[in-house]
Amino acid sequence: MQENREKDQIEGRNAVLELLESGRDINKIFITRGEKHGSISKIIAKAKENKVILVEKDKKQMQEMAQTPNYQGVIAMVPPFAYCEIEEIFEEAKQKKEDPFILLLDGIEDPHNLGSIIRTAETAGVHGIIIPERRAASVTATVAKVAAGAIEYMKIARVTNLTDAMNKLKEKGLWICGTDLQTDIDYDKQNYQGPLGIVIGNEGKGISEKVRKNCDFLVKIPMKGKVNSLNAAVATGIIVYEAAKQRK
Repeated sequence: MQENREKDQIEGRNAVLELLESGRDINKIFITRGEKHGSISKIIAKAKENKVILVEKDKKQMQEMAQTPNYQGVIAMVPPFAYCEIEEIFEEAKQKKEDPFILLLDGIEDPHNLGSIIRTAETAGVHGIIIPERRAASVTATVAKVAAGAIEYMKIARVTNLTDAMNKLKEKGLWICGTDLQTDIDYDKQNYQGPLGIVIGNEGKGISEKVRKNCDFLVKIPMKGKVNSLNAAVATGIIVYEAAKQRK
């Protein structure tokens, strides 16, 4: 039950303001009684403009409702997040007259990482993200808050089998790039132009063996310190922006 509830709630000022700007359906917005200054006043004005119901509650009630520690005095109740089909991601690229640029996340479990990856992907021009249904984070209130509104503009597909999804992308002409410390190719020595899918692995285990074998090529981020791995969201930013730079 908790997972379903989390999908229905967006918290934080930036996330709610982006939600209002996007035009997505909103059932109701709750604000802390007496909060009328700064960006809260913008949220109130935009909500009235969009004819969204506004409800004031006292601080204790809001704290009981909140699913994140820093909800910033505003909580929006929305219909469950609408995952898309893979075809819709291709349509997004087609409308922009660009080669498809897709991220595949192999078991990202931390919602903060997922939120950061969505935010990075949106700013770098990624057309869509594919995530697995099982053993991975889904789009929740925490993810939406960390993404700071980016989920309103990013196509996200949820699939039962990631390798099947990879095969579908290959049939559509995409080259699939995996990330693996054991490869000899540094991330900045690889060509990322053309139709492309980039696989980012689990925070601790990296990409699974089955997914790894299904990649067309593998790249690594060189490590010079004593720690031999990067945070998944940081690694995503490094590789995705290298690809974005080449794809201008």
